[in-house]
Amino acid sequence: MKAILGTTALSLSVLLGTTTFAQDTTFTINSFGGAYETAHRACIITPFEEETGVSVNVVTAYSADAFAQLRAQKDAPQFDVIHFSGGQEIVGAAEGLLAPIDAASLANAADLYDFAKANLARGEGPAYSIAAIGMIYNTDAVSPAPTQWTDLLNPEYSEHLVLTDISNGYGMLGFLMLNQSQGGDLNNIQPGLDAVAKLLEAGALIVSTSPEIQQEFAQNDAWIAPYASDYAFTLRKAGLPSGFAQGAEGTPASFITSNVVAGRPNTDLALKFVDMSISPEAQECFAEALRYSPTNSKAELSAEVAADVAYGEEGVAGLIRFDPAVIEVNRAAWVEEWNKTIAR
Repeated sequence: MKAILGTTALSLSVLLGTTTFAQDTTFTINSFGGAYETAHRACIITPFEEETGVSVNVVTAYSADAFAQLRAQKDAPQFDVIHFSGGQEIVGAAEGLLAPIDAASLANAADLYDFAKANLARGEGPAYSIAAIGMIYNTDAVSPAPTQWTDLLNPEYSEHLVLTDISNGYGMLGFLMLNQSQGGDLNNIQPGLDAVAKLLEAGALIVSTSPEIQQEFAQNDAWIAPYASDYAFTLRKAGLPSGFAQGAEGTPASFITSNVVAGRPNTDLALKFVDMSISPEAQECFAEALRYSPTNSKAELSAEVAADVAYGEEGVAGLIRFDPAVIEVNRAAWVEEWNKTIAR
């Protein structure tokens, strides 16, 4: 991490010049706490502070809470840059809470994959990392590796399959992909519910949180679980034999975005911070630390890291973003139907 950080800071210093901002400037962002925030500081925040001379005030707040704060502060916003992983930038931009971005103001925007910068002019900030949802599997027990979402229905996995409740964001994306593989879509989740019912009858287990997934792999002979790419790395760091596989039908993706808040006086600083977030150096650092997929086409990953993420033109070509706005509108009804299904 130190080596990556040094490279990042040096490269960004060359890229961004040597402009120094006032020491008393208040610059506020949110981050997501824990290991994520540690990597956020190492890969972006600290290099930004060193480059600009500005101290960054970090508010630990997950996406939903951060968005609630942004809305509450509409008349007197406090964040300069705000980060989301659940698609809140779509609503925030529509409500005028986020500032439109001219792609020309970001030196690294030209190197982003198109999906990562599609709606800058509307105020939706660029995706600087992707949490790819695929299949985490026990490399000792599952051979060959799974290759498609329908592999989850393989009877050999029945008593070794772990599903995640859709109250969990990654669990929701995994379920929607299973639903799509069975012929469903966002207008019809019944095929997915029917598949879940069959899997439960065959012996599959449902958990609610990522630590429970680790417990099942460590103690209860779990072999396979649809979940995020970074968690395969978490399991491996815990000494468990784990790999990550993308399904041929597509890879659901949680976009982590960096957004400029409207109505703040630090627009130049905010754009600099966002630009740093989408640089190849910062994204390589994030991928190394947490196994998030880069969105900058110039990011270069080692073979070891690349195996855990959606990487390169071919890897990101299969990314699917289920419309966050549609998910939010239907979430309560879907959870109700899900709970009925798993209670049978």
